[in-house]
Amino acid sequence: MQNDSRKFAGKVALITGGNRGLGLETAKELGSVGMTVVLGARDPAKGETAAKKLRDAGIAAESLKLDVTKPEDYRTAYNYFDKKYGKLDVLVNNAGVMLDSAETSGDPSKHTSGVSPETLRGTFDANFFAPIALTQVLLPLIRKSEAGRIVNLSSILGSLTLHADPKSPIYSHKQLAYDASKTALNAFTVHLAHELRDTPIKVNSAHPGWVQTEMGGPNAPMPLSEGGRTSAQLATLPADGPSGGFFHLGDCLPW
Repeated sequence: MQNDSRKFAGKVALITGGNRGLGLETAKELGSVGMTVVLGARDPAKGETAAKKLRDAGIAAESLKLDVTKPEDYRTAYNYFDKKYGKLDVLVNNAGVMLDSAETSGDPSKHTSGVSPETLRGTFDANFFAPIALTQVLLPLIRKSEAGRIVNLSSILGSLTLHADPKSPIYSHKQLAYDASKTALNAFTVHLAHELRDTPIKVNSAHPGWVQTEMGGPNAPMPLSEGGRTSAQLATLPADGPSGGFFHLGDCLPW
């Protein structure tokens, strides 16, 4: 019987923003089942430092300079995987920003009427336009995988259903730029999954939970060590697994 720790040996995954936080935890999860994980990082030194720590822990890890807001880095990533592996099995679009809070100084009364065009554009550039553009460049390599998986890191804050429900746990947590960018990312998930419905590729959105990251803060209920579990689950779905869904730890979330 195949050892579970090597179940996905021979597969390679790219995690954007993979040198810290949720991205690094996702890399640990995928590396623990035998995948080679490539950490996309804006800072090459920080990326290599994180990759070395994973290698010291017995995980096959590499680093790649990748700033998701710089289109020239997309082609570099394509060439890297094309030349070294000839394919890409998993793409985790993990990198993202939350700019609303700093601009409105924590005043919830200004999260919608006070958000600036600059904050909206900056948020959408990183959280929506960049994942789409990177995925489009790398998709030919994902098509070469026997079982390609694309995971878009979303958030429960992207759920319009829950935002409109006064009884929901997120009803009072509204930050227009961030929330809308995740709603839009969810739309990309649905549309791309539909396009790829007759292929082995699966595309899903992940809500990691409220996790103790720089973005989530120290009071979040989930420890950082659990933050990569949903992304890893969706990156390792079996052939009969779902596509075009929105999940947290195996549970479907409302759009």
